[in-house]
Amino acid sequence: MLMTKEKRSAIRAPRGWAISLLNEAGAIRECEEHGWAQDRADPHARERALDLARHAPPTGISAEVAVAEVLDVLNSIGDTCPECPPDEG
Repeated sequence: MLMTKEKRSAIRAPRGWAISLLNEAGAIRECEEHGWAQDRADPHARERALDLARHAPPTGISAEVAVAEVLDVLNSIGDTCPECPPDEG
């Protein structure tokens, strides 16, 4: 039986781009143990990411939509990994 892959929705591509952009700008990092994205709370890195989104959005996406996607990703993650135990200090 021939199986076909389901086409990815258009919404996933901009989100993946935004995550990659935030990672490259240093605004987010990945939990080394669990892989969850974590906000680094670095205002300079956030601004770099937003500037890149404004001036170099992906093909077919406006700068406004690119910035909105970056902000949406930032608003959807926290600064701690949900699987790591809380620091007791």
